[in-house]
Amino acid sequence: MSSIQQPDLNPMQAWQQVLARDTNAGFVYAVASTGIFCRPSCPSRRPALTNVRFFSNPAAAVAAGYRACQRCTPMGETREAETVAQLCRYLAAHSDRTITLADLARIAKSSPFTIQRKFTRVLGISPREFQAQLRASQIRRSLSEPGASVTDAIYEAGYGSSSRFYEQAAGSLGMSPTRFRERGMHETIRFATAPCELGVVLVAATGRGVCSVMLGNDPAELEQQLRQEFRAAHVLADSEGTKTLLQQVLEAMADHPAAADIPLDIRATAFQARVWQALRQIPWGETRSYAELAQAVGQPNAVRAVARACATNPVAIAVPCHRVIGSDGSLTGYRWGVERKKALLERERNTR
Repeated sequence: MSSIQQPDLNPMQAWQQVLARDTNAGFVYAVASTGIFCRPSCPSRRPALTNVRFFSNPAAAVAAGYRACQRCTPMGETREAETVAQLCRYLAAHSDRTITLADLARIAKSSPFTIQRKFTRVLGISPREFQAQLRASQIRRSLSEPGASVTDAIYEAGYGSSSRFYEQAAGSLGMSPTRFRERGMHETIRFATAPCELGVVLVAATGRGVCSVMLGNDPAELEQQLRQEFRAAHVLADSEGTKTLLQQVLEAMADHPAAADIPLDIRATAFQARVWQALRQIPWGETRSYAELAQAVGQPNAVRAVARACATNPVAIAVPCHRVIGSDGSLTGYRWGVERKKALLERERNTR
């Protein structure tokens, strides 16, 4: 039975309001398995009642250690989150140069202090740290190319000098640039597999986050694909060590609020990162055409490039490229099979 924080809330009545997505409900509910609390009207999939706690107000949920859902924003931070998302898109589009806090403040017509505070509150990192992550992503991509030059990769990513990059290399790559260029030699990647509605899912992660999500029918075949993709790394089966990440990906299949918290350690160009970010903005149960996605990332003529970015998405489900279809409504291709794409979309439409 669910645990109730306030005695004046009738648990079964409150639960019925949650099931009905009652927009007039004056309380919030929290999910013990994810540590997130929502409005009863939240569009996310309903959790099991045994994991639910009810609170008379958001402050009580925060005091109990829960975090606000990023979808229904029970703390009323929608406008703040939209501002940060807009600035993140701007930073991604200009990742080859340094954007100052003052620049962002002018764009948002706000003060540097307010922008810094919004980034920290919404993302948990500063604008400067966000830019560092974008550059690290570009570095990873460049160093993965055959015959890559470390020096060229450093300057292409927008670093003013090689010394500045090497000061941050351990944090941004988790290894030396040379070792990274050697396709993860000596890198440890842990993985686990689990049955799911679509067959079998494999989740692999470095010490920094998820680096691969694969779908298939045979765990052994998925493991072989992973070892081939990261053939220079030390790939280790570790169901206990990756248990939490695997659970988050499984929950992401059900559009669980925890999906927003999946840490990603993926190799991407700035353009790919923008496309994948746009994919994560497509609501559960909805689809977009490649042309619409190109429009969303600000490059309406780059439809083919958008399609390539979708095809190279290394983390199925977490970045929902299955929600992109042809302009004529056709399912087009899907790395993990058109039948799985069809099943995902049908299940999302039915549960919406």
